[in-house]
Amino acid sequence: MSEHFRSTIRAARRSAAVAAVLATLGAAFGAPADAHTVRAAPADVYVAPYGDDHAPGTRAAPVRTPERARDLVRKRAPHQTADLTVRLAPGTYRLSRPLVLDARDSGRNGHRVIWQGSPGTVFSGGRAVRGWRPVKGSRGLWEAPAPAGLGNTRQLYVDGVRAQRARGALPVTLTATATGYTASAATLARWRNPSDIEFGYPSGEALWNIQQYGLGPWTEPRCPIGSARGTTVTVAQPCWDNSTRRVEFPDIPGRSINMVGPGKLTGGALPGYVENAYEVLDQPGEWYLDRSSHTVYYRPRSGEHLRTAAVEAPALEKLVDGRGTGDAPLHDIALRSIQFSYATWLTPSSPEGFSEVQAGYTVTGADGWKTQGLCDYTPGGTCPYASWTRMPGNVSISHGRNIEFSDDAFTHLGAAGLELGTGTKDTTVRGSVFTDISGNGLEIGGVDGPQPGTDADLTRRVSVTNNHLYALPREYHGGVAILNGYTQNTTIAHNQIDHVAYTAISMGWGGWPDKIGKPATANVSRDNRVAGNLIFDYMQALDDGGGVYTQGLTGSSLADGEKITGNVIRDQWGLGRSVYTDNGCTYVTVEGNVLHGAQANVLSKHTDYRDDLGNNDPTRIAGNHWEQGDRDGDDKGVVTSGNHILSDPSKAPADIAAAAGLEPRYRGLLGRTYAADSVPEAPTRVGDFAADRSVYVTWNPSYVTGGAPVTSYTVTATPADGSRAVSTTIPAARFKRIAYAVVDGLTNGTPYTVTVAARNEQGRSERSLPAAPVTPGPTAGALPDAATGVKANAEATAATVSWTPPKSAGATPVIGYRITVSDGRTVEVTGRDVLVAQIRAKGMLRVVGGLRPATAYTFSVAAVTATGTGPAATASVTTPSA
Repeated sequence: MSEHFRSTIRAARRSAAVAAVLATLGAAFGAPADAHTVRAAPADVYVAPYGDDHAPGTRAAPVRTPERARDLVRKRAPHQTADLTVRLAPGTYRLSRPLVLDARDSGRNGHRVIWQGSPGTVFSGGRAVRGWRPVKGSRGLWEAPAPAGLGNTRQLYVDGVRAQRARGALPVTLTATATGYTASAATLARWRNPSDIEFGYPSGEALWNIQQYGLGPWTEPRCPIGSARGTTVTVAQPCWDNSTRRVEFPDIPGRSINMVGPGKLTGGALPGYVENAYEVLDQPGEWYLDRSSHTVYYRPRSGEHLRTAAVEAPALEKLVDGRGTGDAPLHDIALRSIQFSYATWLTPSSPEGFSEVQAGYTVTGADGWKTQGLCDYTPGGTCPYASWTRMPGNVSISHGRNIEFSDDAFTHLGAAGLELGTGTKDTTVRGSVFTDISGNGLEIGGVDGPQPGTDADLTRRVSVTNNHLYALPREYHGGVAILNGYTQNTTIAHNQIDHVAYTAISMGWGGWPDKIGKPATANVSRDNRVAGNLIFDYMQALDDGGGVYTQGLTGSSLADGEKITGNVIRDQWGLGRSVYTDNGCTYVTVEGNVLHGAQANVLSKHTDYRDDLGNNDPTRIAGNHWEQGDRDGDDKGVVTSGNHILSDPSKAPADIAAAAGLEPRYRGLLGRTYAADSVPEAPTRVGDFAADRSVYVTWNPSYVTGGAPVTSYTVTATPADGSRAVSTTIPAARFKRIAYAVVDGLTNGTPYTVTVAARNEQGRSERSLPAAPVTPGPTAGALPDAATGVKANAEATAATVSWTPPKSAGATPVIGYRITVSDGRTVEVTGRDVLVAQIRAKGMLRVVGGLRPATAYTFSVAAVTATGTGPAATASVTTPSA
């Protein structure tokens, strides 16, 4: 709602000239912006922020709250002879509790109930924070009384821009114990409100001196402190046990019975940072809620003025709660042109914490680590297998039929954005925006009932089309943009998904038993389709995922199995695949896609344990334009045919490229914004190593860009002796290409601590958390070994060269490769996959174009480090005729 609109309302109230305001706002109750045609009817209900809940809900006398509008609908719906529309004027509707909808709120007699908003219609669970004043004696710090009724929240927004909850490096050294840690000093115990402090365990692949803290590179657990007394730090239960303990198979050491990730937290179960502590509130853009004094603290960013800014603290955990049941479903409802904002999720702040397994699913409850979802693999295990606790949606539907969300915005949210839960059928999500969400963007179905007993519990015929999902998840980085569980006839098509922390689209579940030679968990999934999506700049924070990640049984044959077709998937950062067919992934077709800019394009081969024939899970990979370059053939059920090596992404088939992503009438979504422009989010996971008078630095990029592209990164090396820090700036485009920067001119023998900040046209971000200190010195030493397993697969004018990193990188890590072509050319290979593949010995590949048909070529591959270039390994191939 604009300030002009607010002023008009205030003036009208003061003068009691409500009729004049209604005249100026007549358009607010007209046709929606996206051209949905809704014919006004006498039964329509009118709502406006300036309305009165004692009014009749007419155009001239609207009600004030959506809840009162719902009650009027309940009275009128039984007599429907046409669609009944709740017409919502622009403005912010501050909900005091969730808008609960059930079967009584459904359309009747073959007609719908339509909740029709317009640009500026906001359902808010936030509370305005006012009364800001500078904190005496703390330069740059401001405080305000927490809003009435706000007991806790995990988010704060200033003019729609998410602030960073106070976060910093560990102030002590920790040693893990059975219940938490022993600290090197009593620092944490002396901080105010130590039981509010939260430990974060950032993950991703281990790289240089970056640890891997989670239960695998795709997870980021979080646990609150239970207590800190002296040097004894006790982590809250059950979060501690659920995050650090696993039941292992007695005959398979190190294999947890849940089969997801290692048996125990890596990195000695040590946290990577502390959050939600007043003592680390040290940078612009950070905030802290002191619950004991009921005070909000904030350090404004440059250009922010708290006396005039709109500051929101989310209070509600749900905005809309659709509570259908199997016997009485919620049905025939549309929610259009509504922005859903300012909701939180407080479970991670409770002793439950956030014990993540994958994609926002967590282990919960006392003894959850040894029972939840472990089924018949362990005594006392609950079924079905892998049925963990799903992250809730701030807007949720359960047992909904013929539900429509269109032209909506899900933004500034603290859990998942939209949850279409068990029993959702014939439902559409179209033309909407999902951004600035703490966890998953959109959740479809679930994994609690892989074989539901009744048709009412099936989730099927859900259509997710022409939506823009970006800049998420903001808090729980293992979340995904679209999460699909066990469903049937789901279509996910023509969406644009970009700038996301981990996987863009996750399909299926329950395939992990193939790790112990067992078939994937039986489920009802079939006829699901992922088609024509544009996915780029994904996996920006974590690893071991993909543009489309799918696992488990997807149908009963290739005919009704999952289809991944016509997508353009490019520019992956983390280690993984463009299309990741993971454990037990059976009956998937990957056809007609454009796939490039990833460590590999399709992971396709797993043993099919449904029989003892030694075959692989049936998979069809055909007609793709990719860099992987696998030869045609049938590898025990994995059929590869008619794919084409893509040497130049700009020459991908024009019809596939043009059709992928939002269809023309929806491309206006790309210009919609829901916050003031701001500086980018700080980079994460900074790692470094030392060389002669220099430090090499890598990090994860700022995928939340503040409304304008990141233009550069500034790397600062601060010496331990207190002398002057040294900085260098690298253009964002160059960093994307090479994935590291070098700070030169340092003093050998002096330890340096490195931080990184991102810059866009609005200014510079917060500093990142620091990398572990390193000390420059001469790099004379061993060169890297030769790469191994060098191969070349060729088409007429291009070849895919693949190899495995050298067994030893020598004195310093691998930072690149040099491919020398027998025609005299040299191809320099850089990128994030180069840096991280060495650690896990993951395969590398690159395409060399510009070849001549029917010509013999030799390719030599040599690893490059800060110490020098190692010996080359070669492969030869003859290109086929044109």
